[in-house]
Amino acid sequence: MRNLGLGGWPARRALMTPDRTAFVFGETSVTYAEFARRSTRVAHRLRECGVGPGDRVAYLGPNHLAFVETMFATHQLGAIFVPLNFRLAAPEIDYLLADSQAEVLVHGPECAETVAALDRRPGHVVAVAGAGPGELDYESWVCAGVEEPIDVAVGLDDTALILYTSGTTGRPKGAMLTHGNLVWNTYNLLVGVDVASDEITLITAPLFHVAALDQTLLPTFIKGACSVIAPGWDVEACYDRIERFGITWMFGVTTMFAELAASPRWAEADLSSLRIVMSGGASIPESLIRTYQERGLVFCQGYGMTETAPGATFLEPAESLRKVGSAGVPVFFTGVRVVRPDGTDVEAGEPGEVLVKGPNVSPGYWSDLAATEAAFEDGWFRSGDLAKLDDDGHLHVVDRVKDMFISGGENVYPAEVESAIFEHPAVAETAVVGVPDERWGEVGRAFVVCHPGAVLTGEELRGFLRAWLAKYKIPVQVDVVDHLPRTGSGKIQKSQLRTLPRT
Repeated sequence: MRNLGLGGWPARRALMTPDRTAFVFGETSVTYAEFARRSTRVAHRLRECGVGPGDRVAYLGPNHLAFVETMFATHQLGAIFVPLNFRLAAPEIDYLLADSQAEVLVHGPECAETVAALDRRPGHVVAVAGAGPGELDYESWVCAGVEEPIDVAVGLDDTALILYTSGTTGRPKGAMLTHGNLVWNTYNLLVGVDVASDEITLITAPLFHVAALDQTLLPTFIKGACSVIAPGWDVEACYDRIERFGITWMFGVTTMFAELAASPRWAEADLSSLRIVMSGGASIPESLIRTYQERGLVFCQGYGMTETAPGATFLEPAESLRKVGSAGVPVFFTGVRVVRPDGTDVEAGEPGEVLVKGPNVSPGYWSDLAATEAAFEDGWFRSGDLAKLDDDGHLHVVDRVKDMFISGGENVYPAEVESAIFEHPAVAETAVVGVPDERWGEVGRAFVVCHPGAVLTGEELRGFLRAWLAKYKIPVQVDVVDHLPRTGSGKIQKSQLRTLPRT
């Protein structure tokens, strides 16, 4: 087989384990043999649309089997898959389609109105359900395809994905990930996590986000295990799926795990099948990690970003108690440094910027040479994140460089303040930003979401924090809000919070 990338995976896996269940979505179960046939049919249909090596195929919609079929089909042809954030508005999608110059757009029915409002529609638009004027119906389109094997030459250095960054500041950038980036990230993950061939992985985070796709779906697929795909996050449905399918492994962000632990079902739910829960993407409060450990669950976390495909460091299960709150050590095939502004390595306990280098690191940004050059220094990718290394070489993420603010000459790291706020029993979510102040230069402003039924005032919280933080770190203003603005990948949009008028 000449396809050394992901496009060769369905045929290889079907040859090894044809009758194993590859995916469950709703009431539909698909074996590896069935999946290989369907993804090949999709590949033939894409080829008839003119898609060839290097062309782009976009997908817009919540998690669905069609997402996975379209991705692997695209890779069979040596083309580039572009998963789009389905929460974006039509003008934002227009920009991404124009930037990527996608040849084909496949979309879910939930995005029909957005697609109808587009100014720039690709030449071929396929609707997973409810096809509109000028659109193809996905299921009929697939069934009309043939199953003749396709073997296009694809190398590990060829681009597999364009993943657009969240765009919390300015226009989103399209991070390119090669087939090699994805393969080496999978290797790194499998070294750190004992993924088994009988794994039953729950995927509830959006697949257009690098963590759900690369840290759970691909490792599960390569092992021939089963992925239970959910269209989105729902606490009650999550509990139901864990019990119904015997989920053994799941990934989530802080908000998801906090909501699970806050549910009335937390104490009594049967979670005995779960071998490991894994998180990443943001600092996890130690109190939340301990809540899961006290429930008898192994809670692991890692650190990474879209540009590192995404794993850069990982805390293995054996270390999850001793090093609670740490993001672990560099993954097996990847190098990580923490440096001062002059590029020299920091001492233990000293904050600095995280640099990453390895075969999982993106070659750069799509059609953006300036951004690519700015992101690398002597071959090392500049993360823009601040972290410290402890005496054992474990990484402790402090904050984003751009999120740190200076109050009265002292550095304040919002992640540290957020961790302290999270210790208050009324707090479900929080975000802290720096805002201008005539006297101190900048001061902290905290936004807090309370648990249902809980009541909290700013004065009460500030009093609580006096036992946890130095005075200059305590937010001057506390806003109790119903929700926090988030990107499609679940990250809090602090840029929006900074612009809100002060009361």
